[in-house]
Amino acid sequence: MRQWRLQEVDEMSEQVKLQEALAKKAAFGNDIDLEKFDDNNEQHVQSTAELSAAGKERLEHVGIDLERENRSASFIQVDNAPIEAEVKAQLPLELMNTGAAAKKYPELVKKYWWNAVKADTDKYTAKTALEQEQGYFIRVKAGQKIAAPLQACVFIGHEEQLQRVHNIVIVEEGAELNIISGCASDPSVEKGVHIGISEFYVEKNAKLTFTMIHSWGENIAVRPRSVTIIEAGGHFISNYVCMEKVKDVQMYPTTRLVGEGAVARLNSILVAPEGSHLDIGGKALLEVPGTRAEIVTRTISTGGEIINRGNLTGRAEGIRAHLECNGLMLSDKGYISAIPELDAFTGNAELSHEAAVGRIAPEEIEYLMARGMDEEEATATIVRGFLNVNIEGLPEALAQKINDTLDTFTYNKGM
Repeated sequence: MRQWRLQEVDEMSEQVKLQEALAKKAAFGNDIDLEKFDDNNEQHVQSTAELSAAGKERLEHVGIDLERENRSASFIQVDNAPIEAEVKAQLPLELMNTGAAAKKYPELVKKYWWNAVKADTDKYTAKTALEQEQGYFIRVKAGQKIAAPLQACVFIGHEEQLQRVHNIVIVEEGAELNIISGCASDPSVEKGVHIGISEFYVEKNAKLTFTMIHSWGENIAVRPRSVTIIEAGGHFISNYVCMEKVKDVQMYPTTRLVGEGAVARLNSILVAPEGSHLDIGGKALLEVPGTRAEIVTRTISTGGEIINRGNLTGRAEGIRAHLECNGLMLSDKGYISAIPELDAFTGNAELSHEAAVGRIAPEEIEYLMARGMDEEEATATIVRGFLNVNIEGLPEALAQKINDTLDTFTYNKGM
């Protein structure tokens, strides 16, 4: 009886903490009044076949293969209801809704649920923790290497929807997985909010490649919160691409390297058209000797606002990390703010950074024009080269799709 009462008190205390966090205004980024949006769990569609033609096109645009031909598994959530969680036969891979996984594996909840990301971090995490679990649970058992990518999609299909997602990804010792995450909204949706909480666990000598492509509507506000924990010998590659107009994105993913020899690489390509506000960064905490990290971000403003934050924190001897925050202004409107931070707590930490914001130098354009290009072609070539970040681990078809998007932007939108 006493043990039951202690548990009840703990649960009540946690609820109070979450309610207090929910009531506070956001301390970081523009505050959103969540009460103005619909957060019901109604399943509006049964399958992707019921989505509009424009909606399906948007999914394909963010790397989601509706035929599932070259995918090991597929998860799709529309608004706050999962409509698909399928794994190809015989693959040693688990994929299901987070709520279903919590019921199936109560022993995992204490170890993984709200461990990397604290539920009372801010109003957005608190809102997600207080509601019914949605999102995807992915687990690759020890030693298993999944060759084909797993695709995971969250999609807003209805006006003024508040979408809540809590994702748990576990790559056990020696396992490997490549995830393609497409986040989008139907073109008919003018206004909405997406909250995406993701907890990634890369265990000893495991490898996870996570590629996220955003294609939200022009008046969608996006609040991802993610933390990755990498154990000894683990390898984590994160790729993020956002090249279309979106009202407001605020995210600051954190990677904790807690095991010797752990490696993290975070790559981002950001384009902000007029009317977009992107407050995006990344933080790597190198907590033990022999860890390495690299954060590389390329930003372009064509009239929108970009705050590009990056932080490397070295807490152990013999760590190495590098940070690049480079921006290019292609309009007299908007702005780019690059905020690189290096924090060393030991004398034997190698932390470096490169930060630059500017315009295309006239002599660069003149050089290419002297070799036969017109001004528009020369400008597009320079912009394309600037955005050329080496994104590892992508399937050939998705890499080509990103390249095609870059080409379309540089030749049609960026001028």
